[in-house]
Amino acid sequence: MKPIPNDEDRLWEQHFFREEPDADFTLEVMRKLDEVSMENAEHGNPFTKKVSKSHWMRRTGIAAVAVVILVGGAWFAFDHTAKSKQPTVNAVNQRLPDIPVPEEIRSGYLTDDYKRLKPLDLVINPKIQIVDQGYTLKISDVLVDRSQIIIITEQSNPEGSKIPVVYPEAGRIHITDGKGNRVASMAVDTRLGSGKYQRFVFQLNDDLPDHVFVRGELSYLKIPDYYNIDTGEITASNTTVDWSFQFNIDMTKAKSMAVEAPMNNTYTTPEGLKLDMTQLVRTPNGTRLDMNISLDDQLRAKVGEDWAKDMDIMYHIEIPETNEYRIFNGSRPNGRQAKIRFRDMSGLMDGGPLKLSETWDPAFVTVDAKKIRFVLEGYTIPVWEEKSVEVDLDKMRKDAEIYTYVLQFEQYGDEILFSDFNYKPVWESYDKNNSLVLNGTGTFRNAFVGDRWVAVDSEGTEYPVEVVGYPDQPNSNGEYVADKLKMVIRGFYKEDGTKLTLKRTVVNREYRDVNWEVDLPSYTSLPWQK
Repeated sequence: MKPIPNDEDRLWEQHFFREEPDADFTLEVMRKLDEVSMENAEHGNPFTKKVSKSHWMRRTGIAAVAVVILVGGAWFAFDHTAKSKQPTVNAVNQRLPDIPVPEEIRSGYLTDDYKRLKPLDLVINPKIQIVDQGYTLKISDVLVDRSQIIIITEQSNPEGSKIPVVYPEAGRIHITDGKGNRVASMAVDTRLGSGKYQRFVFQLNDDLPDHVFVRGELSYLKIPDYYNIDTGEITASNTTVDWSFQFNIDMTKAKSMAVEAPMNNTYTTPEGLKLDMTQLVRTPNGTRLDMNISLDDQLRAKVGEDWAKDMDIMYHIEIPETNEYRIFNGSRPNGRQAKIRFRDMSGLMDGGPLKLSETWDPAFVTVDAKKIRFVLEGYTIPVWEEKSVEVDLDKMRKDAEIYTYVLQFEQYGDEILFSDFNYKPVWESYDKNNSLVLNGTGTFRNAFVGDRWVAVDSEGTEYPVEVVGYPDQPNSNGEYVADKLKMVIRGFYKEDGTKLTLKRTVVNREYRDVNWEVDLPSYTSLPWQK
């Protein structure tokens, strides 16, 4: 199994691999590693793809573990006390300018982006401040490069306090050309976000004019409902305001500060998934790889309807000249993701491909590296594969009294063991009915985000199932373990009986039977370094 990192700290990783004198040796050692702790990120964008409630709860925090490296059968453990003495080593091997950074940039975890772009005049201030019914919207900083536009907004209520979470209605910010044609689409920033500010990321189209227009039609604010724990009452906080705005951005400099290289590299997996690399874009704030993904008829017949939404690729990047070996694990728990991820499914209805883009942070993949190798490690995709287990609550309760009960579910190397059940509200603040909850543990080889479950009672009535758990880091076999797994059978109450069938109808299968390496395009010069 290839390495599956999660984060603890990029400093150990960077220090270890950059100080090793032999690049080829370092890369070979890395290929033999089973687990390396790496960086985890949680985005704060309200419009990014979120895990459905019927799947796993959102991952939380950043793991704090020591980096343990296996080389030649021996374990080398680095002590945390020693770690603090090591110098900070950045992947780009370049010091960022020591310039003041606005609070909203720091709070949005965009400090490095700002320091890369500000000296190049690629940060603009549209000076947007709108007050309506006492609610204020401010836009002070916009980060621009040839690949993405990042807009940071600040909201405050009539009392002057910042509103921690405000979700303007999705799709009401547009980036267009002078004729109103869309030239950018919303992307996902996987990094941590701030509750005080909102961060909107747009990926720019290939055919980009010299001037673009940003138009906001924000009117409906969804403010989280207030729950009074003393009275049990819920107060709706949604309101309507007029936060319409428009400003333009001159893109000529951003376009001149980029290197775009077309690509024509294609690979088809044994199962029939085709990947086409179409372009590599280098900007001072990251390297973006564009690719198209399509399925042959045989694989398409096996996958779920939402395959394009949940499928992901796993790969690593090798840069021998700087000893960098960066693993990107799609949506696996605690795994590193690209800084900016873009997924365009608009062409699927007409038989077109899924368009994917991955933009790597210069802190992890050196922007000015001459030789970058992409190595595909695998992919995950939801497949229609039904498997069921019969649940007898009477037997479960009786056997549990003498500690003999275990209900087992197995499929494609995934195993779930149920040992207890109870009746609880799905969400205690809102739902006063006690739905059935099965408790247990799970060990998964496949990517569980994207799985679908259903329960069926003795009368044939179906009930939606929510999977709640806390996946740990992968074990030595590359399996993810959930020690506190819950299956919530929504709407199944005590009076609905004691027997039911629990089914997994869609499995987000992980495939590792791939063999593809691509040397990405190099360049002659980088305009921002002149």
